[in-house]
Amino acid sequence: MNEKSTDAAAVAAAEECGCAPTPAERDSFWKKNVSRRGAFGIGILGIATLAAFGVGSGVSAAYAASYPSWDDVQRAKNNEAAKTAEITRIEGLIQSLAQKVAETQAAAKTASDEFYTAQQQYFAAITEAESLQAQADEQSQIADESARKAGQVAAQIYRNGGDDTALKLFFADSAADADELLSRLGTMDKLLEYNQSIYDDAVSARNAAQALTDQANVARDERDRLQKVAEQKMVVAQQAAEAAQTALDEQAANLETMKAQLAALKDTTTQTVAGYQAGVAARAAEEKARREREAAEAAANGGGNGGGGGASGSGGWVRPHGGARSSSYGPRTPMCGSQGCSSSYHYGADLANGCGAAIYAANSGTVDYAGPNGNYGNYVRIQHGGGVSTGYAHIQSGGIIVRSGQWVSSGQVIAYAGDTGRSFGCHLHFEVYINGGYTNPIRFMEDRGIYV
Repeated sequence: MNEKSTDAAAVAAAEECGCAPTPAERDSFWKKNVSRRGAFGIGILGIATLAAFGVGSGVSAAYAASYPSWDDVQRAKNNEAAKTAEITRIEGLIQSLAQKVAETQAAAKTASDEFYTAQQQYFAAITEAESLQAQADEQSQIADESARKAGQVAAQIYRNGGDDTALKLFFADSAADADELLSRLGTMDKLLEYNQSIYDDAVSARNAAQALTDQANVARDERDRLQKVAEQKMVVAQQAAEAAQTALDEQAANLETMKAQLAALKDTTTQTVAGYQAGVAARAAEEKARREREAAEAAANGGGNGGGGGASGSGGWVRPHGGARSSSYGPRTPMCGSQGCSSSYHYGADLANGCGAAIYAANSGTVDYAGPNGNYGNYVRIQHGGGVSTGYAHIQSGGIIVRSGQWVSSGQVIAYAGDTGRSFGCHLHFEVYINGGYTNPIRFMEDRGIYV
């Protein structure tokens, strides 16, 4: 996407919602195109992340250990003592793998919950800063209007009185003239009293405007601080999610083989080790074929043009999901269920196309988060450049098919819809961010010719 046009889009969207830092504010703390991994250091952060959640190096034996080969099993099977030792070794490795998966998944959940909380606190701070500034602007307008009215009253007083008032009273040649002047003087008194009231209102409004502006400035500072916290929590959560996935991949790659090896060692029948080995190989081939079919189906459905998710719009934007909009952006009545209650403010748009329906990248960009995210369930965020990013939530378990750091094309399948997190049925919760702050995704996409 053209960087200049994206910057313009970001500025326009920021002005529309007033929810994100201004470009000037952003430049003071937001560095575009800075790798989060580069900023924190992958290795150091990975170790620190696991340590922070109680996953130390003490349970990493399975990763450092060498797994038994089928030749090892065959040799051990021919010697009772060796067989017993090999059985113990394999059972220990299986247990270690399971423990590692459980611990890293627990750490990932804790980190993802903290990321979600920090993200929502940041969003709430945006709303607070915006609300205070709106109140300050309203009071400032009241003060300006009061000052304008005071000027009008002063002009009226001058017209009713003037420098010749005393002369008119002294030389009045009729009671009527004197009565008229007294009436006018009485009007002047009322105008003076009214003008004092207007003046008091103006001063009060101006003081309120200044106080609210000061509060809004404090709120914006807090907003910016919370944005940094949320970004840092996101990096930690991503590292924890990747550690959990690594443990799961390690288990998946070795568990079936070790179970088959264990069965071969314990087997007292005439079945050969080669037979167990062949069974493992056959199941691996079936799994590979299944993954290839799914990849081919995803590619066929994606097609790089919105993949049935909707017509293409301007600037490479496409509809991220099929189905109708089931919930709009903005305030809403919370829904409650077994997972708890939904929020009273909806930061995105919900699109419902059924469980397992493909989710598409709304535009080209780099995935900077792919993993669990508290009440959002499984979640993906893509940076599109120019401060614009998109979020995809409630993805089904195992339904994320992209990784952090991966470049994706507009319309590419990135995940499959589910109801993870605090959800009430399978759907995509779609959000758009300007410099990290939420904006109305429906209006944002409509401005680019996409209707969600």
